[in-house]
Amino acid sequence: MLDPKSLDDVARRVTESLPAGLGPFAEDVRRNLRAAVAAALARMDLVTREEFEVQAALLARTREKLDRLEAEVARIEAGRLAAAAPPETGSGP
Repeated sequence: MLDPKSLDDVARRVTESLPAGLGPFAEDVRRNLRAAVAAALARMDLVTREEFEVQAALLARTREKLDRLEAEVARIEAGRLAAAAPPETGSGP
């Protein structure tokens, strides 16, 4: 979720960009905009940057482990195929 300071910053920027004639209503607009943005973000089921980075690191470690396991399976299969292959005869052309 976006922290409250960021929400305030977004609301402040929007109210600063309002036409001068709306000056007396700027605080109401800022408050309502902040509430609307907070409600919209809450419905979006967002994650924090920290949560994202933790999951990205976990995924990277999982991918490394999967790559090692795939290489190990390939090595074992190659060994089994070599052991199961019929011996070559020494007679040639």
